[in-house]
Amino acid sequence: MAAFTRVARAFKDSSAYSKLLLVCAVSSGGLMVYAESNPNNGTNGMEGSQIVEKKKLVVLGSGWAGTSFLKNIDSSLYNVQVVSPRNYFAFTPLLPSVTCGTVEPRSIIEPIRNIVKKKKGEIRFSEAECIKIDAANNKVHCRSNHDINVEGKEEFLLDYDYLFIALGAQANTFNTPGVMEHCHFLKEIEDARRIRRSVIDCFERASLPNLSEDEKRVILHFVVVGGGPTGVEFAAELHDFICEDLVKLYPSLHKLVKITVIQSGDHILNMFDSRISSFAEQKFQRDGVEVKTGYRVVNVSDKYITMKSKANQETSSLPYGMIVWSTGIGTRPVVMDFMKQIGQTDRRVLATNEWLRVEGCDNVYALGDCATINQRKIMEDISDIFKVADKDNSGTLTVQEIQNIIDDIRVRYPQVEVYLKRKHLRNVMDLLQGSLESAQGKTKELHIEEFKAAFEHVDSQMKSLPATAQVAAQQGVYLARCFNCMHDCEVEPEGPLRMKGSGRHRFRPFEYKHFGQFAPLGGEQTAAELPGDWISIGHSTQWLWYSVYASKQVSWRTRVLVMFDWTKRFTFGRDSSRL
Repeated sequence: MAAFTRVARAFKDSSAYSKLLLVCAVSSGGLMVYAESNPNNGTNGMEGSQIVEKKKLVVLGSGWAGTSFLKNIDSSLYNVQVVSPRNYFAFTPLLPSVTCGTVEPRSIIEPIRNIVKKKKGEIRFSEAECIKIDAANNKVHCRSNHDINVEGKEEFLLDYDYLFIALGAQANTFNTPGVMEHCHFLKEIEDARRIRRSVIDCFERASLPNLSEDEKRVILHFVVVGGGPTGVEFAAELHDFICEDLVKLYPSLHKLVKITVIQSGDHILNMFDSRISSFAEQKFQRDGVEVKTGYRVVNVSDKYITMKSKANQETSSLPYGMIVWSTGIGTRPVVMDFMKQIGQTDRRVLATNEWLRVEGCDNVYALGDCATINQRKIMEDISDIFKVADKDNSGTLTVQEIQNIIDDIRVRYPQVEVYLKRKHLRNVMDLLQGSLESAQGKTKELHIEEFKAAFEHVDSQMKSLPATAQVAAQQGVYLARCFNCMHDCEVEPEGPLRMKGSGRHRFRPFEYKHFGQFAPLGGEQTAAELPGDWISIGHSTQWLWYSVYASKQVSWRTRVLVMFDWTKRFTFGRDSSRL
């Protein structure tokens, strides 16, 4: 009996392949002895071999940047610990669709444990919130989200060798009075669910028999503050929800509904091409969505939203039923506290170098919405670049010496590439052509002043990267690749030449590749800004939007669920139940 128990236990603990061999041996009437080695236990068979302790990587956050890093890091090389107050990844570009029931909340989220269980090495996850970063001692202070009765157990410390801050950002209220108390935000799944309930609540309240028509108009006045992609897409989704679904359930309220978009700038979608902004404003005008540009909200009460015109400084108030605030992002308190520790108090977000390492820290990296790259100006290093290129120390650069360093300049200073595209130049030699033609003598050699003159306007093309999911995801992939090949790159660096010092950088600096951006405008119409300065607007672009967003889901499970939700909406309409 004891022998049978041991066999049963071995069978239970064995892999599926081992069980198959055992079952086949028993069924054939024979006896087989099988031993399986476990690479995670015991020694590796080499006597006297030294076990190298893995470095500890702590990842804060499970958004686009953190999840992208986790999916691509080789966890067999490191001990990886993830800390996030959410145990799932959310596909945030579809949050406006969740607010109106076009897509269900669980269709756009993927549990983090589903993602990390597919990795070769172990990745540990803790559902907790980081409350303090102690960079001096390489520790992070965390607090559990769960109510724990045991005293002191709700908070814990984690040591790290490398820290990755991917905490994202929070809604920016610009310290406007009343916003936190009376407005909805659209940053998290919970925000979208609250908005969905509030929309239905407004219609149910307006259906009560003891209200006047004016009171119903106020209740059904939906205000969107912010004319960026999120605000515009929500306004478009809400308009479709009302016109396609709610009008059938509340026919007497249809003419009382009003949607207003308030934008401080001169146009909505001002980060897009002007043709897209103009089309969006015209479409909203046709759909009856009021767009008030050039207004800044100065106060929000429980009944009125007060705004000031930038043109004449006049103040006006509007009664409302529900407000969605979508005016940009702000820094989280834990990040602000960390910035004070490292002397970055004069900035809005964490500053990193081109390799995403936080300035002032050797082993802390920041990616996503909580950080920005402090790109070095080429004119700050122009004298050093000249010295590195001048191999013979002649005081001038020949064409060959320039060509030898061109690739390193383009990799080290991405603004050069942007400048070349804006000026419709093919390469750096075209940029230097004017200086070479004016150079004295037949050798066409450049002096340092001529070299400086060729690059003096390049830094004017430097721009901060947008706080988008596309940027965060690419940064996660980049950092994971750097850490996967760190050992190889220490032996054979792949980065550009060091303009100060000798040798090469270990890695190439981060380079963002823009694949375009979408702006759904409702009515099965979408505007898109595609690579190569292509603009696409209309129904065909909506189908492109469907295919891209379905393909970008993090798993086949969410991909199928999202496509099923879209099909369900086409067939049965959106669900107006209040849950």
